[in-house]
Parts: sequence; structure tokens; C-alpha cells
Amino acid sequence: MFYYLLSITICALIISFIFDKNKTIKALKIAYKKFMNILPAFLVMLILVSIVLFLVPDKMIINYLGTKNKFFSVILASIFGSITLMPGFIAYPLCGILLKKGVSYMVLAAFTTTLMMVGVLSYPVEKEYFGAKVTIIRNLISFIISIIVAIAIGFFFGELI
Repeated sequence: MFYYLLSITICALIISFIFDKNKTIKALKIAYKKFMNILPAFLVMLILVSIVLFLVPDKMIINYLGTKNKFFSVILASIFGSITLMPGFIAYPLCGILLKKGVSYMVLAAFTTTLMMVGVLSYPVEKEYFGAKVTIIRNLISFIISIIVAIAIGFFFGELI
């Protein structure tokens, strides 16, 4: 899959270069600057996640997020996702690692959807722009939708049947 995306990207870059060399070079320079700006934060998050995954035993992860009690695992993952500030480019590889350790798709869906949709730590900032009532309602609805998505994923992957 990676090689297909890489091939498509290279082809698109060549086509762009053929049509307008100056714009393509300018876009590559902008992309490089943005990449270099995000790289330190990405590396720090990756290192911290790696350290935590190294220090937390696999059995503990499986015990709390594994397949024994699916309801508890989904709720726990939803709570973790709600209170965590993590960009998607860190969360998705983390979910890949957790999947390899035996965490179900349903639990990973609960974690990632709450991570992206529910903002407990961003509440103060959001409250300033939208007000407390709208912020709380949005977060509650997002939390409920995340649980529904997790259940749907559970049915889709046969984890609830």
C-alpha cells in the first residue's frame, strides 16, 4: 500500500513539475518548511509514546483494553481519548501498535474517535469562543457518537457477534 501511495505521489509531482516548474518548486519549499516545523513535536511525541509503551507491560494493556470486558474497555478507551491531546499522526501509529498487542478494533475506534472529537483539555479555550453550554453539549454529543461508532466497528469486524 505504501509503495502505491508513493508511486502516485511521485507521478503527481512529475505532472505538476511538467505543468508549472516554479509553482512546484515553491510548493516543495513550503512543504519542506512545514515538515521541519512539525518534526520536533512529532519526534518528541513519538519518543514519549514509545517510552510509555515500553514501560507499560503488554499484559496490563491487554487486561484493561483487551477483549475480556468489551464494555469496560470501550468506556476506558473513550475516557483516555477524551482527556488526551495527541495529533492524528501519532494516534494512528499508536493504534497500529496497540492492535498488534491484541487490542480490538472496537476499542481502538472508541479511542481515536474520542481523541479527535472530544476535547476535555481544550474545554477552556473552546468555552471562550462558543460558551460553556455549547461546548458541553458538543462534547457530550461527540462522546455518544464515538461510542456508537465503536459499536458499529465492533459489529463490522465481528467483535460483538
